[in-house]
Parts: sequence; C-alpha cells; structure tokens
Amino acid sequence: MGSPEQPQPYVAIEFSPTGRQLFGDLTTKNVGKRMAIVLEDVVDSAPVINEPITGGNASITMGGNRTREESVKDANQLALVLKSGALPAPITFREERSVGPSLGKDALAQSKLAAMLGAFLVLAYMVIIYKVGGVIASIAAALNVFFILAALSMFGGSLSLPGIAGLLLTVGMAVDANVIINERIREELVAGRSARTAVVAGYDSAFSAILDSNVSSALAGFVCLEFGSGPVQNFAVTLLIGIVSTMFTAVFITRTLFDAMTRDDQATLSL
Repeated sequence: MGSPEQPQPYVAIEFSPTGRQLFGDLTTKNVGKRMAIVLEDVVDSAPVINEPITGGNASITMGGNRTREESVKDANQLALVLKSGALPAPITFREERSVGPSLGKDALAQSKLAAMLGAFLVLAYMVIIYKVGGVIASIAAALNVFFILAALSMFGGSLSLPGIAGLLLTVGMAVDANVIINERIREELVAGRSARTAVVAGYDSAFSAILDSNVSSALAGFVCLEFGSGPVQNFAVTLLIGIVSTMFTAVFITRTLFDAMTRDDQATLSL
C-alpha cells in the first residue's frame, strides 16, 4: 500500500512473459495517454501512462486530491478488480461429439444435388407455362446468379450459409418478377393487342409492382446490414447485391430480349 520511497498508496502489477511483451508494446506507443481498466463494461480506473513499462512490473499510484483513507480504499477496490479480471472461468463439459470429414462431404454433395434439382424444376416449370417467356426468364435467372457471384468475388465477399439464403431469396424474387411480367404480357395478348404493344404495356404495368417489392426488400436488407452482425450482415450484403442484379436482369435484359423478338410489327409471341 505504500513504502518510504513511494508514500502514496499504489497497486503493484506483475505480468507473465506474454503479458510483459504486450503491455510493453502498449505503453511504449501510448505514453502520456490514459489506459482504461475495464471489468464487465465498467471503467474502474484510467491511470496515465507516464513512461514505457517493459520490465514486467508496473504500479498504479493512488492519490490526487483524495485523503489517504480514500486512496487506500480506491487501491483495494482496484486490486480486487484486477484480481477478478484474472480469474479463469470454469469449464464444464456437457457434451462432446466427434464428426468425421465424410459427413461434411455428404452434406455438400446433397446440397449441390438439391440446388441443381430445384433450379431445374423451377426453370422447367417456367418454360412449360410461359414457353418463350419462360426461356427468357430462365436466361435472366442464370445471369442473375452469375452477376451476384461476380459482384461478391469482385468485392471480396464470402458466400456463407446466410449468404446462400440471400442468394436463393433474390433468385426467387427474380423468378417472381418474370412471372409478373409474363402474366401482364399474356393479358395484353389475350386482349387482342399485337406482340410489340403487349410487351410495352406488360412491362409498364408490371414495373411498379416489381419496384415496390424490391424496394421493400432493400429496406429490410439495409436494416439487417446496419444493426445486424456477422452472418446477418452477410445475408444482407448478398440480398442487396441480388436486388440490384434482379432489377437489371428482370427489367432490362428480359425487356431487351423481348424487344428483339418483337421488333417486327407482324411478330407473334407464344406465352
């Protein structure tokens, strides 16, 4: 608590070899600054670093404008905090399992099979129901996936399980957008309009619904990106990239293909 050489109460600290190195680097780089001592998110003390401490021993001197009794009380409290922070947390084994690498390999193979089968069924359904429109929608969906993966690769993103969920969600939104467009065009064709007029009117009437759907999803994605962490942010990034890609493929690319097919006023569409 004190000595003839240092009459004020102080707390002595001794570091392990690893701690000595870390503390030495810390104090060397931050001379003249305060160092907070925190336990359970509460700052208990913030002494000033007067000099580099590289020998493995340090002391925190109490005092200031406080009485000796108050300084002794502060020193005891700080010592208790330092000891509490150094206590090892007990570990209790509840369950232990060993999983071989073959399990992960089997799961990966099954996931690939499920993805390919699901994609085939969706695209086949689109082609059967909407014929030429389904083929165009399938091309747009494939390009959508390609653009999302390319964007993630370009920005150094990773495709974790939440990211895959975001990818699947955006692909579903892209297919849904193409369903809306094809249904609107089909309604115009049934009403007796030419193929070119039906395409223009179909996209005009479908655009607002597609835009509203993607904007609402983007708002949810921004919320997840701002307030989420880790996996949630990965999901949000993939979702937001997918929304931009979906708007591009579902509105621009498919429109370009339809316009190319109906450039002639006598052209017909089979939907």
